Amino acid sequence: MPEKQYRIAAEDMVALVSGWGAATATDRVTVDGRMIGYAYRERPVNGADSGWRFFAGDEDDAYMADASRHDFYAVNTIANYDPAILSILDSAIGSAFERDQTGPWREVGDAQN
Repeated sequence: MPEKQYRIAAEDMVALVSGWGAATATDRVTVDGRMIGYAYRERPVNGADSGWRFFAGDEDDAYMADASRHDFYAVNTIANYDPAILSILDSAIGSAFERDQTGPWREVGDAQN
């Protein structure tokens, strides 16, 4: 399998947020450069996990079944891809949000925990 070509090089990352640990994001965000269209926060799976899960919003079950298409990243890394997440990071476990290309985040109910 070829090495992933991330949309933002590690040396181009800037410090936007600290102390949040890790989050899951899909390649639609980190490789394809899509904006985050769906996000939810669940109970963390370990001490480094923030519980945040970030998606472009068009990933289907088959896409998500391929573990090579999503991974854990520092929350700061994902904020570099889409700084709009900064406005929802303080949301409680169980929160879920979506947005389209032009709109702000809209809370869409509880994430399944």
